[in-house]
Amino acid sequence: MLRSSSQKSIPRGPDWDATVPILRSGGYWYISRTCDALKTDIFQTRLMLKRAICIRGEEAAKLFYNCKLFRRTGASPSRLQRSLLGKGGVHGLDGQDHHERKQLFMSFMGQKNIEHLSQLTRAAWQTQAANWEGLPRVELQTEAQQILCSAICTWCGIDVHAEVKERAADLASMVDSFGAVGPRFWRGTRARRRTERWIQQIVRNIRNNHSSPLSDTPAHVIATWRDSRGRSLDEHTAAVEILNLLRPTVAVSYLIVFAALALHQHRREHQRILTGAPAYLNCFAQEVRRFFPFAPAMAATTNEDVKWEDHILPRNTMVVLDLFGTNHDPRIWCDPLEFLPDRFRYWNQSAFNFIPQGGGDFDHGHRCAGEWITIEQLKIGVEYLVRNIQYEVPLQDLRYPMNRMPTKPVDGFIIRGVRRCSA
Repeated sequence: MLRSSSQKSIPRGPDWDATVPILRSGGYWYISRTCDALKTDIFQTRLMLKRAICIRGEEAAKLFYNCKLFRRTGASPSRLQRSLLGKGGVHGLDGQDHHERKQLFMSFMGQKNIEHLSQLTRAAWQTQAANWEGLPRVELQTEAQQILCSAICTWCGIDVHAEVKERAADLASMVDSFGAVGPRFWRGTRARRRTERWIQQIVRNIRNNHSSPLSDTPAHVIATWRDSRGRSLDEHTAAVEILNLLRPTVAVSYLIVFAALALHQHRREHQRILTGAPAYLNCFAQEVRRFFPFAPAMAATTNEDVKWEDHILPRNTMVVLDLFGTNHDPRIWCDPLEFLPDRFRYWNQSAFNFIPQGGGDFDHGHRCAGEWITIEQLKIGVEYLVRNIQYEVPLQDLRYPMNRMPTKPVDGFIIRGVRRCSA
């Protein structure tokens, strides 16, 4: 391809291959800090030896979520499929296949369904927290994982009551394997294999009428779904898609722990939530999602030569969008390193400048279908911590290393002296 005089070469990052620097020290900040050093919003490097172009910012997000220019098929590394995402799920589809599968997930996101899940979650908090009084210590993240697992499984039509600890631990291990090497990755892959076998048996039972959950529960709908050509999902793919409801919900435990950390570090927020209007709780939850590290980046592959800001992104090149850096871009967010929930009173509702779970259009794009569930589950957790219990936060290591993905407070956020109180 010949470059015209108006085209600029894409700046090169400092590392020939950025995989090891990201895992060792860069983590969530690598793309943003490299862009700052190069005074650009785009640079090229390699990831796992494969050429990659990294981009950040609101305009970059608008480009990245143009489904005509980018595809997801084959963009996710096989390591992520083996541990976190699974193979054959909606994340890696494009075109009509993606649209139909995405509509399947969107069909679960109506207000009535989300309200039902919220009721189940509130009940699970009440049940789980009843055991905390008198305990010398409670690790909030582990407890939140079990609460979320219980609620989402019940909502999906899956009986998990007798084994919620084991199933929650496996779902959490899958989430914790992201960005991991060594034992943490191996735990995640083993957990995915166990969990897929479990859900495949549930799919098999539904199809053979050995179990009869309500026909409108997500597990039943996915197990019996057919696309526009009359094709059903094979057992493995059906299990992957059911897990795409369970696993991300359990991952909200990371945000609940960060919310608890924010309540601890910013004491006035506790009182503002307690006495404020419901709208402020929403602002607080959104600021938790913006401020704290969750998903670091997303990857896609160019379908054609793509022109952006006088640069050409060549066809069949992996492009990585910096989610965390965009959520901390000072051109978008005033004082981005400060925890300020009030900023969401005035947020312009852009689909491209606040992208903790991706951006763009829900119905036709690759934005996470479960974002509403994430927000509601986070708000319920925060409200319970503020209104329904009192507790102490003992001395512990509350740092969250930014080279760990996903990161969390080192000690998992320990509380003690829990006392339940009326809301």
